[in-house]
Amino acid sequence: MLKVLIVDDSLVIRAKMKGYIKKLGHSVIGEAKDGQDAVLMNKQLSPDLITMDVSMPIMNGLEALKKIMETSNMEETNIIMITANGQDGIVKDALKSGAKGYILKPISEEKLQDSIGKIFPQYCIEDNDFLDENDLNEMLS
Repeated sequence: MLKVLIVDDSLVIRAKMKGYIKKLGHSVIGEAKDGQDAVLMNKQLSPDLITMDVSMPIMNGLEALKKIMETSNMEETNIIMITANGQDGIVKDALKSGAKGYILKPISEEKLQDSIGKIFPQYCIEDNDFLDENDLNEMLS
């Protein structure tokens, strides 16, 4: 089970992420509403994973990512950036700065699971663990 810090200025998105994370079997240890809070909470809580929105007031996600990476072990710091379409340049900068992945909005449980699985293979759900309609029809015939 991963200890996750959710960083987003939207209460609705934080609630949605919290639900997804819990459903995937992980624990939400904190929620931050901006990058400045994220930097402080990262030091206090030492999460296994941070989901970080790019566009936030006070300190945006990219600035927070860079500050966190300055004070943390890059190998052990796992940040997934949450971005909107059209933020390709920001995504590239985030990955160069140490982010381990990104999710394009709209966020879904599947996108989150896929991103977590790429960073933490032990939490990866293999494609064959899900039955699609063809698999189901083949089993029933």
